[in-house]
Formats: sequence, structure tokens, C-alpha cells
Amino acid sequence: MTRIARLILLLVAAAASAGCGLLGEESDPTRDWSAQRLYDTAKSNLDRGAYEEAADYYDKLEVRYPFGPLAMQAQLDLIYTYYKSDKPSEALAAADRFIKLHPRHPNVDYAYYLKGLVRFEQGKSLLDRFVTKDLSQHDAGTALQSFRAFEELVQRFPASRYGDDARQRMVYLKNLLAMHEIHVARWYLKREAWLASANRARYVIENYQGTPAVADALAVLALAYRKLELNDLSADAARVLRLNYPDHAGPDEVNQ
Repeated sequence: MTRIARLILLLVAAAASAGCGLLGEESDPTRDWSAQRLYDTAKSNLDRGAYEEAADYYDKLEVRYPFGPLAMQAQLDLIYTYYKSDKPSEALAAADRFIKLHPRHPNVDYAYYLKGLVRFEQGKSLLDRFVTKDLSQHDAGTALQSFRAFEELVQRFPASRYGDDARQRMVYLKNLLAMHEIHVARWYLKREAWLASANRARYVIENYQGTPAVADALAVLALAYRKLELNDLSADAARVLRLNYPDHAGPDEVNQ
């Protein structure tokens, strides 16, 4: 059940109980609970991994006490709840909602961080895709979205407590994205699509400086240019490769 549907059901139940008593006096044992009790119960369920129960209590808190500080904290906790319960769409929607409603909240950086984490988990399986038959049909969309979410966090909140972790993940993601481009460039080499392969290699060199994939990109570029009979450009790429990465196997081995 989506969060919106759950909130609607809670509102309907509350209205029916208050107006007509159709649900009975004992229909909801939490009807007289304070905001603090609802929050503590939700947090307790979250801590023990009972995510559905936690989400229900967070929703009740927000419906009954929408303007209190605990309601805002509940919205933040709900993002994490959805993240832990493997509901990325709900987590991203909740994060975007919090950022829109509370752009100056002292913990809004946490919402940006969780957005990055959700995308990070979605993109971690990218390496597994390299064994598929047709790499050109896959892209690095989720990994790139994760990188951009973390990038937005560190740019907006350079002193955030989540900044160091976000930067480390950005390094990992940058290497991953560069590696993906190399695998696609090699895929094009095997199919003798020399220009497409060269363009992928150049993209790595221009956009992913500092990553280990740059060496392979130079080798791919040298080989692709050779196949295109652009011998001067091929020699230039091979010379840069030898100068900066003397231990690399070279262009003739890049497509093995």
C-alpha cells in the first residue's frame, strides 16, 4: 500500500470514528496517544526492523499532529524506513516532499543524503550487468543519479556530517561510471563500430580524469583511431598512454 493510500485510509477512519462512531470506541487503541508516544513507538518498530509497522505509526503521527516538530522528524524517519524496506520509489518521493516542504530545516541535508543512498543501492548492481550480452542496451542512469544527489548535498551543505561519506561514494560512483563507458567502448570495438568506440573513450578522458579507466580509454582510442586510419591521432593517444601509464598492456590488448 502506498503512503498516500495509507494516509487516506487513516483520515477516513478518523473521520468515521469521530463523526458516527462506526468503527467503535475500541477500533483504534492509539486514538488518544500523544505525539511523543506515537513517535517513540514508530522509532521502536524501525529500530527492530518492523518497517511496515513503523510507517503506520509515522503516518498516524503526521495525520494527528501535522504541525509539531515530531511530525517533521517523522517525515525524515519515514524516508529511511522506506529505504530500509527496499521501497525506493516511496523513499525518493518522501525525500523530495520533505525537501520541498522544509527547505530550511536544520536536517534537510539528511534528506539529500538519503536520496543519494537510495540511488546508490539501485546502481550497485551495474557491475553485474557487464556480463550481459548486449551492453549497449544498458545505461548507468541510477549510478549517475546517485552521483548527482550526493554532489548536490556536498555543494549545498559542504559542512554536512554526511559529506565525507557522500564524497567517498562519489569517488566509487565516478570510477563505476567510467568503467561502464569503457565496457561499452569495448563492446563497440568487438562489433567494429570504430567511431562509436572512439567517442566513448574520448568521453571518459574528458569527463572522468583521475579514474583508473582513463588508461583503458587511451588504449581504446588509439586502437579505434588506427582502425579508422587516423594514424596521427592514434599515435598521439598511444604516446600519452605510454607516458602516463607505462605498465599498461597497450592498444593491441585492450579488446581481448
